[in-house]
Amino acid sequence: MSKTEIGIQDSWIETFLVEAEDLLAEIDEAALELGHTGNAETINRIFRAFHTIKGSGGMCGLHKVAEFTHHIETLLDQVRGGAIAATPKLADIVLAGRDQVRALITAERGGAQVAPGSSEALIARLNAFAKESGGIGTDSVHNQGGVSPVAPYEPKEPVEDIWEISFHPDKDLLSRGSNPILLMRDLALLGRCELTAHSENVPPIEEIDSGCCYLWWSAVLHTTAGEDAIHEVFMFVEDDAVLEIKARAQIVSLELSPSGNVADVVSSTLPSAGGAANPEASVEKALAKESTVRVPSSRLDRLVNLVGELVMNQSRLTQMSTQLGIPEIVNPVQEIERLVAELRDDVLGIRMLPIGTLFSRFRRLVHDLSRELGKDVILVTAGEDTELDKSILDQLGEPLVHLLRNCIDHGIELPAERTLKGKPARGTIRLNAVHNGSTVVVRIEDDGGGINRARVRAKAIEKSLISSDANLSDKEVLNLLMLPGFSTAAAVTNISGRGVGMDVVKQQIDLLRGNVQISSEEGRGTTVALTLPLTLAIIEGLLVQVSDSRLIVPMSVVTENVELQAYERKLKNCRNVISVRGDLIPYIDLRLLFQLGGTAPEIEKIVIVEHEEQRVGFVVDRVLGTHQTVLQPLGRFLRNVNVASGATIMGDGGVALILDIASTIQFAHQQTQHTQQIQQGSTGLALRTA
Repeated sequence: MSKTEIGIQDSWIETFLVEAEDLLAEIDEAALELGHTGNAETINRIFRAFHTIKGSGGMCGLHKVAEFTHHIETLLDQVRGGAIAATPKLADIVLAGRDQVRALITAERGGAQVAPGSSEALIARLNAFAKESGGIGTDSVHNQGGVSPVAPYEPKEPVEDIWEISFHPDKDLLSRGSNPILLMRDLALLGRCELTAHSENVPPIEEIDSGCCYLWWSAVLHTTAGEDAIHEVFMFVEDDAVLEIKARAQIVSLELSPSGNVADVVSSTLPSAGGAANPEASVEKALAKESTVRVPSSRLDRLVNLVGELVMNQSRLTQMSTQLGIPEIVNPVQEIERLVAELRDDVLGIRMLPIGTLFSRFRRLVHDLSRELGKDVILVTAGEDTELDKSILDQLGEPLVHLLRNCIDHGIELPAERTLKGKPARGTIRLNAVHNGSTVVVRIEDDGGGINRARVRAKAIEKSLISSDANLSDKEVLNLLMLPGFSTAAAVTNISGRGVGMDVVKQQIDLLRGNVQISSEEGRGTTVALTLPLTLAIIEGLLVQVSDSRLIVPMSVVTENVELQAYERKLKNCRNVISVRGDLIPYIDLRLLFQLGGTAPEIEKIVIVEHEEQRVGFVVDRVLGTHQTVLQPLGRFLRNVNVASGATIMGDGGVALILDIASTIQFAHQQTQHTQQIQQGSTGLALRTA
């Protein structure tokens, strides 16, 4: 095999691996539904996914994957035909088969090898289940070549469609590693197929290139599978070919009465909706169908970085235009500003993905873990269409896994215990996401036993995390759960008890510039709310100035700005609080906190932010306005500066730090405590001297 052929093969395999991930996720979701519903469409979804993996795996040379998947497909075909009933036990076997397919794919790509005999053992389990359920063993079905068997068509449904298919492949189809013969064999699997090869485009023999495909095919297919199944046959080559699929007619089968006579005989050719009566329908449908392109995430990251650079330079250009005051460049600069803003929004939109792509992975986790712990738990999701930046979604999976494991292990009670409390035996975990301004709030809620505050407090005292006489509010007690090393588990298991749960969640969400809030009602359940920014690349910020330094406060947390006059400080006896419409709001003087020097103006500004359901103010000299902020890392020399989450380059080339609100408030609290300890120490020394 030449280097070019090897490269083509590797490219096809990489495409298959990406598609396989989506298909395996769909199998997971559908199999879990199968355990509860068992409707025909769910079974068809699973069958189509396995069928696609089998066919595509065989085309890519992953024969072990194709051969094993064929046994699962055969079992599911019997379920579709009604020979085997859809039961929770079938769902378990499908999930086991899905896990084995994933393991085989990993092994054939050089990863961890599957356990010897594991595939054979699972095939034996499939055969045993099929026979005890009234079907036949999967080994009984003849397999031609072990990859894409062409079985005789046996209609299982009373109604079938007739499809006219035209497939004009690109001339380079063969050089890209595709085999049209395999495609036609897979098409024949869907039903009775009348296939014709057309050779009018074949050149004279002396002009034939052996690497080119000159043929095109037409087919008349009688099937009950539907148009989606036909598209799946051509899914890997459809972008490089002209494919037309038109519904021609429907055939309604004859049904015989018990006596052998024809009962309710209907045998006719019916015009199908959008069929021959409208020959342009299929073309219009193909044009209307939204196409997608898969690109590596690294390319998107590079694109976002370039747009960030463009935004910063456009800001500098706008500032220079203002300073120069040349009328001729005002309009072009404004037009560039508009175009850059549109480009920025579109590029950031490309990286936005629905959070449902993450939610769907957790159904299997809840299913497996609840069985392991002997509990009956169902996961209910909502807000799957809520979008987040892909970079945030990639880092959100681990925190959500920790929270779901906590819900099942610590929150949801055993069925017998729930029944005694008057609750349904089945516990419920609700996972939902909603937009809240420029943030997304993800809530994980369970209807379990809630959090025992006394137990949490006792555990914290035992681990010397707080003193025995500490006076903590209810919120502070719940926040103890997020301290490193804290755990209320009685014993260490493979699920919990090592104290690496909620603190990991807190650290990860802090890195995403979000926050965690816990609420709980004993006996009723617990809710954990994660508030996250929409994106980490470009944020809307409020630009402020303190002395000669410029800082940026994320607009997502800003509620309002108020004035602070010098006499107001004296009225409050130098206590850092201000009255805003009757509410006393504490504030932090950034000049003193960061030791920025300079003299405060007579009238200062307080930027009020909301943090963990409390309002806090930051005293600054001036508020300069909103600013589109492109986040830049601080670099290794400033990586320990916790009060800033990053920096941005201003239009004049200067740098402004982006405040990390949570860390700044925590730093101010630590400084206040340190000052009080020094003052108490000095007072004690004076008393002893006297």
